[in-house]
Amino acid sequence: MKLYELQAISKRLNDFTFISRARRIEDNTLEIMFDKSQSYFFNMTRGHSFIYKALSQRPLQGYNAPFDTLLHTLLSGSKLINVSVPNGDRMLRLKIAPKSSYKDKTIYLQLEFTGKNTNAILIDDNEVTIEALRHIDAHSSFRVVRPAMELLKIPAMALSSYNRLNQEDKDIGDIDIFLEDKFREVQDKKLQDMKRQKCSNVAKKIKKFTQLLTKLPNREKLEKEAKEFQNIGNIILSNLYQIKPYDTKLKSYDFDGKEITISLPKGVKTNRISDYYFNLSKRAKAKAKNVHIEQENLSSKKSFYENIYYALEQATTPYELELLVPKRAKSLRKKEKLREGELFWIEDYKVMVGRNSNENQKLLSIAKSNDIWMHTRDIPGSHVIIRTDKQNLPQSVLNAAAKLCVDFSTDMPGNYLVDYTKRKFVKIQEGSNVEYDKYQTISILKEGIEIRI
Repeated sequence: MKLYELQAISKRLNDFTFISRARRIEDNTLEIMFDKSQSYFFNMTRGHSFIYKALSQRPLQGYNAPFDTLLHTLLSGSKLINVSVPNGDRMLRLKIAPKSSYKDKTIYLQLEFTGKNTNAILIDDNEVTIEALRHIDAHSSFRVVRPAMELLKIPAMALSSYNRLNQEDKDIGDIDIFLEDKFREVQDKKLQDMKRQKCSNVAKKIKKFTQLLTKLPNREKLEKEAKEFQNIGNIILSNLYQIKPYDTKLKSYDFDGKEITISLPKGVKTNRISDYYFNLSKRAKAKAKNVHIEQENLSSKKSFYENIYYALEQATTPYELELLVPKRAKSLRKKEKLREGELFWIEDYKVMVGRNSNENQKLLSIAKSNDIWMHTRDIPGSHVIIRTDKQNLPQSVLNAAAKLCVDFSTDMPGNYLVDYTKRKFVKIQEGSNVEYDKYQTISILKEGIEIRI
């Protein structure tokens, strides 16, 4: 952040009188809403910090660190006294009167845009750190940033000729328009970067299932092998008296009178050689019988990820991308007992999606009576289970889960109806086919794909 930008932002923020909400929406980004309607975002990434203005955004995940708790407690509903740029340095200092204080009390939120030391720090009126986004110990810097320790001032910097330029020479016009343009610029780049990365990851999964499908054995070939092994077993059985324990081959005639040479397996007793080939025949028969089941399973999973890929392509916000391919689910999945299906988190609610009929059945069996079940009406597709823990779900969670249900059930654009009800009102008929009542419906518009990565 440049000094003249911070000075213009400071001047604008002094137009507001109170803070409606303060929270972290991404790992390094804080949202502060002023006067119930104006949201400003402070990205505190080290070496790449910036400020932008946009509509209020939902957090990508829940943040519950001590800093987040105190940020919400002390700033939400508080009175904004003033905003300054102390010592002409690259920082914003918000002076605040917390709503929760019993008597007149002031605290400060200091947002420091200082390269590798970029930080957001809550300070009391004695210049003692209450909490910080990042803690800094003595071995890392002379300026310790830890709770209950005095926060030293950043050494004053001599104003360079760059900073001494007249503000008229650095007039950026309407600061809100400037920050909104900054948001669009950052959002577009972030969207494309995230989309490229997540599409690449999903494409690898599609490629994996495609390769597994091509490696599946041919049913007719397996049936032929089973018959051949069966014949060999019968020939060995009828010629068992000729085989010596040290023989490696058996020369004989098949049942059509043709001469045949059979390789004898090592380490198998003579009287068990025929069983060895009979067992090979049984295995080949079983594979031939079940290969279509494995093919359907792999094909359904491949189609599932193809639907994810298409949904990623048409996503218009980082939130949608993170919802479709979340980082958090990957780490938390290891702690879950769920082996089948895909795991998602929407506003801290666990959402499970079946990728095929078998996984749909599994999800139905593990769902609790008060969990929410979802399915697209009139088209086959994924079953969705939302773990409620007996809580009433926000409409935003239901809408997002319904969107997932459609995205993972079809790649065709159109208007779709998604029915949902409690699991206890869903009756399994056969396999993953169900009947249900006491349901509600959400209409989801799936738009056509316009972007190709």
